[in-house]
Amino acid sequence: MSARWEVHQRKGLWLPQAGWWLDAQARAERSFVTHAHGDHIARHKEIVCTTATARFLRARLPGKRTVHEWRFGETHPLEFGLRATLHPAGHILGSAQVLLEGEHGSLLYTGDFKLRPGLAAEPCAAPRADTLIMETTFGLPRYEFPPEAGVIGQIIAFCRLAIDDGATPVLLCYSLGKSQEVLRALAPASLPVMLHPETARLTRLYEQHGIAFPPWHELIPRDAAGHVVICPPHATGAIGQLASVRKAAITGWALDRSAIYRMRCDAAFPLSDHADYPDLLRFVELVQPKRVLTVHGFAREFAQTLRARGIDALALGHGNQLEFSLPP
Repeated sequence: MSARWEVHQRKGLWLPQAGWWLDAQARAERSFVTHAHGDHIARHKEIVCTTATARFLRARLPGKRTVHEWRFGETHPLEFGLRATLHPAGHILGSAQVLLEGEHGSLLYTGDFKLRPGLAAEPCAAPRADTLIMETTFGLPRYEFPPEAGVIGQIIAFCRLAIDDGATPVLLCYSLGKSQEVLRALAPASLPVMLHPETARLTRLYEQHGIAFPPWHELIPRDAAGHVVICPPHATGAIGQLASVRKAAITGWALDRSAIYRMRCDAAFPLSDHADYPDLLRFVELVQPKRVLTVHGFAREFAQTLRARGIDALALGHGNQLEFSLPP
């Protein structure tokens, strides 16, 4: 049995030995879709995904397609004697990792994932695999997130102080995944919350999947005073209608000192739906692969870190500077 999979990166990942794409970013005949964020979807003819992802796709990218909705842990046959299984990725609700098994060994593709437990996603799994393709958005040692309970406490304190000062706290979060995580995190504070219309639309889909949230209302700018507003970063029109605003970005990039200037906000809090550097290392330990291929973010640097630890690792789409030991 050969343990080598052929993997090509060009607007997604193409597996010629399987005849399937992984998160193709341009229209493809057939692709696994790990989750419904915009940089992982396109108008494919045929897709495999979870039921939650299929529902988000219909809301965000309408159109006719063949959709195979798989449950986590169920193994399905593919062509060429392959078997495929979806496992939870812990990124957003319904986010999945793809495990392929066949004559070339086993291959696990993480998509975007988060090893730490979250409030609005299924717990991440870590199945064993010979080849691991992993996202490495935060693949540098400086990206080690503080305990989430403390960060949530800081967000709540920011919101309360803004309201006490007569300002409207606006939490900038992506409308799918991060917003729902933050909304649930605010529950203990019992603060009144308004959601941007796009965020509200996707939150209702979460509720249809049995996720419970504290009370919230759809954003009416003239009534927003005294409320926490959760809003996508790009929704400048809605924010501009609010009288007095104090903005905070909710993102893992908050660990960068320049975050508040780059994002043009008053504060930034490091709450992320991606794995941080220690969890990237921990995930490799759990999967125990013979070969690791890294994608996204600091892929080249993280592959180099793994090679220094004796692991066969390469960054897809990057020139890989291989290291050689010099004699003393």
